[in-house]
Amino acid sequence: MKVLVINCGSSSLKYQVLEMETEELLCKGLVERIGIDGSVINHVKSGMDKWVKETPMKNHTEAKGHVLEALVNPERGIAKSMKEISAVGHRVVHAGEKYANSVLITDEVIEVLKECSELAPLHNPANLQGIAACRELMPDTPMVAVFDTAFHQTMPPESYIYGLPYEYYEKYAVRRYGFHGTSHKYVAMRATKMLGKDMADLKLITCHLGNGASIAAVKNGKVFDTSMGFTPVAGLVMGTRCGDIDPAILAFVAAKEDKSFADMDKVINKQSGVYGLSGVSSDFRDVEAAADEGNERAKIALKVYAHRVKAYIGAYIAEMNGCDAIIFTAGLAENGKTMRKAICENMDSLGIVLCDERNDVRGKEALISAVSSDVKILLIPTNEELMIAKDTYEIVGAL
Repeated sequence: MKVLVINCGSSSLKYQVLEMETEELLCKGLVERIGIDGSVINHVKSGMDKWVKETPMKNHTEAKGHVLEALVNPERGIAKSMKEISAVGHRVVHAGEKYANSVLITDEVIEVLKECSELAPLHNPANLQGIAACRELMPDTPMVAVFDTAFHQTMPPESYIYGLPYEYYEKYAVRRYGFHGTSHKYVAMRATKMLGKDMADLKLITCHLGNGASIAAVKNGKVFDTSMGFTPVAGLVMGTRCGDIDPAILAFVAAKEDKSFADMDKVINKQSGVYGLSGVSSDFRDVEAAADEGNERAKIALKVYAHRVKAYIGAYIAEMNGCDAIIFTAGLAENGKTMRKAICENMDSLGIVLCDERNDVRGKEALISAVSSDVKILLIPTNEELMIAKDTYEIVGAL
């Protein structure tokens, strides 16, 4: 069974096609800088060189069109037509408390995802665009939604309940959900293999650091806490999202700037983060380049980012009463040795010591902690697509 996996981020779209009987990767690709100057698709058919095409893509619908063209291309594609794809698995960010597990996509599921778009305004609309495009082009192909929130459902109440009137949780399910669950689960599982131990015996901190970013404390195989909250805007400073702030700031600025709540929602989701701080870009490569050229705001943005990650790592070590390993994953963490170093600096009192030589690596699994480090530091490229494909294969195979 060939399964196409679609993983839409806020400014990117990753995809893979796998032959699930053997879990063989047939092709993979990445569309970057969607809605930003320099949009580009990188496509790799297994056994062939990477094919790259730079072309304007103002939204995820346009990006999806370029992906489907690549899949059926006579030279670099993996199918003569999309009918050869037996199932499609879609990464979906938020389903509230409606779904705790992956589900077959139906019209009813689509409606639920639309209702939850207000909780994940940068992602659910992009996810829905991807689903709509695929359903239009492949109307007879079963599709599965795999949710970012599922892995975090093991959190205890003290981790997910907010200090608000309890009736808001009872009426509206206002609580911490957590996101990037598929990625956190994958790298936690890979870490246990690298360490040669059982997950039930480990305390792990998984750091998914990309344009969207979150950290999870995984204690004895279960998520104990995570940085994102009711929506993906909470927690770390991100590409365009502010992360944790004093909520009173919103009312204060709204009054000063004569902005509505909708205006402020746009500010904290799309105009903040390293983009808002630096004034340069939401892409960390652009911000780092500007910092290297002496841009002070860009330097501050990167320092703020590293500071917030460091603070969460320290908090989760306290919550779990220790840590066996810290795992770095996702675009920024997988490729950014400078950011990894900035995060791990001056944490030796917690048993965290990075090895500069080992840290000189990108995009592959590696142990990057020093021999003297009590806490292992691991670099593990995420593979959310494989996790999504497995769920899709299991659900569609049971039809």
